[in-house]
Amino acid sequence: MRFLPTTATAPFCPSEVKGSITIDAGASRWLKLKRFFGPGLLVAIGYMDPGNWATDIQAGSQFGYALLWVVAFSSIAAIFLQMLAARLGLVAGKDLAQASYDRYGPFGRAVQWVTAEVSIIACDIAEVLGCALAFKLLLGVPLAWGIVLTALDTVIVLGLQGKGFRQIEAIVLGLIATMAFCFVAQVAITPPDWHAVARGLVPGDPGHDRKDAIVLALGIVGATIMP
Repeated sequence: MRFLPTTATAPFCPSEVKGSITIDAGASRWLKLKRFFGPGLLVAIGYMDPGNWATDIQAGSQFGYALLWVVAFSSIAAIFLQMLAARLGLVAGKDLAQASYDRYGPFGRAVQWVTAEVSIIACDIAEVLGCALAFKLLLGVPLAWGIVLTALDTVIVLGLQGKGFRQIEAIVLGLIATMAFCFVAQVAITPPDWHAVARGLVPGDPGHDRKDAIVLALGIVGATIMP
């Protein structure tokens, strides 16, 4: 059995990702909480991908706030599943992939591997096209060059791994802070109807195009709940 050190022995090594974080016994509660912000940010960015944007925007433009309860319940379910995954890591010392590898036989592993690869490809297509569309809408960059720029910034982020994992967390923090600022500014510029928001949090009949509502609801659940 191969053991990993609990502290990083290089600018970027497996121990920095999988190892324990040392916390002083006399540290304040906020300092202890700060130590866990990085992994939380990396998980949070997964819920702000183009798939979420596309399904949520389409649901809002077509049904208003009628499907808002789907977003709320999906978010609660995602939090619950993330808690289960975190407890699995704390108790067994394994992530979901490692636990699935130990639990299933060769056929089950192969099926899960193919499913994971297809899911990653589909997710990457949405990410690349979403970023390319953003370049086109904001800067007028053609889609082809937008795809090239998207691939380039991916290589840059991967190159930063050699500088340490905390730099990547800092980049993700900057992106989340930018999106949070945009959300607050949007709410301030175009305030929502809070009474309609409250009604949308209660499950109900969308009133028309029920087939489209079911498809969008499934899309919201699929884009929100992920392992």
